[in-house]
Amino acid sequence: MEKKTHTIDASGKILGRLATEIANLLRGKNKPDFLPYKDTGDFVLIKNVDKLKFTGKKLEKKKYYRHSGYLGGLKETPLKKLFRQNPKEVLRKAVFGMLPKNKLRARIIKKLKFK
Repeated sequence: MEKKTHTIDASGKILGRLATEIANLLRGKNKPDFLPYKDTGDFVLIKNVDKLKFTGKKLEKKKYYRHSGYLGGLKETPLKKLFRQNPKEVLRKAVFGMLPKNKLRARIIKKLKFK
């Protein structure tokens, strides 16, 4: 079970389509010995994240939400602002949402690297 490193150039690619490609590589779904309960995926290195494309009006309309835990503590961040500040975080959040919601997710997301 050899782990390879895949290098992907994100310039000009659409966010969601790139995120699904990355999630499949991280999980190891491209390998013949894939098992859903094992971490058999490869490392993925992403270049030029700041040149991602968005379809439709996502830059203006999409928002990311988080909650502080206190009453009225709902915070929202527009995609445009988050992408300007940290484009890597936008791609990481998209891939993170596509991984299985269990203990494997924390281990798998650590194999996503940015250049």
